[in-house]
Parts: sequence; structure tokens; C-alpha cells
Amino acid sequence: MENNRTSPIVTLVAFAVIVIGIIIGGVLLFMSRPEPTEITINPPLPTATLSPTSTPEPITVYITGEVNEPQSTITLPFGSRVSDVVEQAGGFTENANLDLVNVAGIVRDGDQIHVPSILDEETEEVTAPTPSGGGVIFVNTATSEELQTLPGIGESTAQAIIGYREENGAFTSLEDLDNVPGIGPSTLENIADLVSFD
Repeated sequence: MENNRTSPIVTLVAFAVIVIGIIIGGVLLFMSRPEPTEITINPPLPTATLSPTSTPEPITVYITGEVNEPQSTITLPFGSRVSDVVEQAGGFTENANLDLVNVAGIVRDGDQIHVPSILDEETEEVTAPTPSGGGVIFVNTATSEELQTLPGIGESTAQAIIGYREENGAFTSLEDLDNVPGIGPSTLENIADLVSFD
């Protein structure tokens, strides 16, 4: 009879111990969980957008002499060369004096290209097939390609001219050009009549 009365007590105590153990375990589990990790997303830094550059206008030139379509007015993209003009004019004739043709020369708007004939070799004066009549180069606004049409001015010197005027302001005379690396007295003499500082 005594054993039957104590049995529920033991069961109740055992149940209470189990409940307490579960509660303690839950508290320990909650306290031991890791701290939440904060994730910070930094947007990329804005990049500078280059301003659009102006596209040079097409140029128009006039070609005469020993080409299949002489006396032609031809419109070409900016920066075209004598070879492009000749191609648009139907190519050279069989009488073209190719030794006097600088097909690599850069043409400018308004230039006249004349291709001489081999039949003219005996004459005293032969018109050279280099661009002419295109006016002077405005040093303070000319592009690198335009500056390279001047005698003695290559790509590096043209870039030096542009860099100098951007750093020091507009050129006012030939003496100012003498300050640009790569330009000497002989070059200044050759380009004196071909440049303007307006």
C-alpha cells in the first residue's frame, strides 16, 4: 500500500526534472547561438563619363591630271589621304607619273590634287601632286591630323603642340611655337607661310 502512494510522487518528480532539464537546455542553446552577422553592401563608386567628342565634317577636294575621272569634285571622310582621292576618281591612268605622287599625304578640305603625266617630264615645271589651295592651318584650333599636314610635323610633334597650347594657352606667333619640343628654326621657316594664329 505504501509503494502505491509514493509511485506517483516519484513520477511527478522525474517529470519535473525532465521539464527543468529541457528548459535549462533551451536557455543554454539560446545563449550560445552566434551573434547575427551584419552584411553591408557598398555601391560601386561612380565613374566619370567622358564627354562626347565632335565628329569632324567630311571634306571636299578637287582632283585633276592623270586619273580616269579628272576634274572631279570628291567628298571624303575627314583624315582621308591622296590614295583615297585617286581611288574615288577611278584610279591612275597609264600615263600617271607615280614617282611624283605622295599617295600617303593627308588631304584637307578645299585641296586640289594634281597628278602629273610622264609626258610632262621634259617640261621645266611640273605641278606636284600634293594638296594645295586648302588655306592655312589655324594652330590654336587644329587637330592632330591637320597639324601633321604641315611639313616637318609628325604625330608626336603634333601632340606636343596640342599639349603645349592646352597647358600654356593660345599661340600668338612663330616664336611661341619655337618653345614646343621637336620644333626648330628650320621647321619654323618651312611652316611660316602655312600657319595662322587667329
